[in-house]
Amino acid sequence: MSAGAPVLALSGGVGGAKLALGLDKILAPGALTVVVNTGDDFEHLGLSISPDIDTLLYTLSGLADPTRGWGRRDESWNFMRALTALGGPDWFALGDADLALHVQRSRRLAQGETLEAISADFARALGVATRIVPMCNERVRTRLRGEEEGWLDFQTYFVRQRCAPVLREIVYEGAAQARPRTPLQQLAADGGAALRALVLCPSNPWLSLDPILALPGVRAALGASVAPVIAVSPIVAGDAVKGPTAKLMREFGLPVTHGSIARHWRGLVDALIVDVDEPGLRESCGDEVEIIVAPTLMKSLADREHLAEIVLQAADRICAVRAGRAAAPSSARRP
Repeated sequence: MSAGAPVLALSGGVGGAKLALGLDKILAPGALTVVVNTGDDFEHLGLSISPDIDTLLYTLSGLADPTRGWGRRDESWNFMRALTALGGPDWFALGDADLALHVQRSRRLAQGETLEAISADFARALGVATRIVPMCNERVRTRLRGEEEGWLDFQTYFVRQRCAPVLREIVYEGAAQARPRTPLQQLAADGGAALRALVLCPSNPWLSLDPILALPGVRAALGASVAPVIAVSPIVAGDAVKGPTAKLMREFGLPVTHGSIARHWRGLVDALIVDVDEPGLRESCGDEVEIIVAPTLMKSLADREHLAEIVLQAADRICAVRAGRAAAPSSARRP
């Protein structure tokens, strides 16, 4: 596959956005498409909020706040102060500049426009060449069953309760009735034949990527992809860099290891990039998944670009090996 061929990435929020930024920087403008989780979307104060899409928009446009790790840099908080003084809910912080995006999205959705079209317009307005696509236009909501709390909306768990509830179950409401957007439809139609790589960013597999795979036909299309599927483990130094990944894994009885991530993606990925070579990891994966050890903690832009290069090199190498096997005489391919 040509080095100029397009790349498709599946991503959630902060961790996925870091790798997406690295890919965006090293690929030609427009070569990258990122399909983004919308299971975290919710309605708050009468506004339609898409946290993972906004994180990608702000990260790729250079507007993300590097200190907080979410929202816009150089933000002001007059709205929140006024809302709090009036007794309004203050558990989900909306900065003044950030608020403009939510108001405009909500206004356009109310007029009948799609989330996909609105997100594309926002990307253009912010100077983002990478195509940012919501996983679907329909309403899909990730819901979590707490051991004591019962069913919770995602943002109630994640922000309001700061991931404190012990989780016992996850469902993706509305996923079975939703329609995957164009890049996912194309993947199902042609098996990714035109893609250089299909990348699973280091987002939470259960909360950020599984909602995308829960859409009709997506998991099967990923497993049947002829384009190399490269995943990056979200586990670094035996823990999650950010968010509840490690906590969730322990609550579901899973070791917080790359092996658990590899088992979760079994049958779907060709290679898994990890920060350390765990004992027994390669043996447990066998020939099914190539294990690549590389620095996955992305503290700087250089780190993100370096990891992106490793992802693409892995994909190119897998393509070359497959091409060599296909070109070899039949006698040479016999065991």
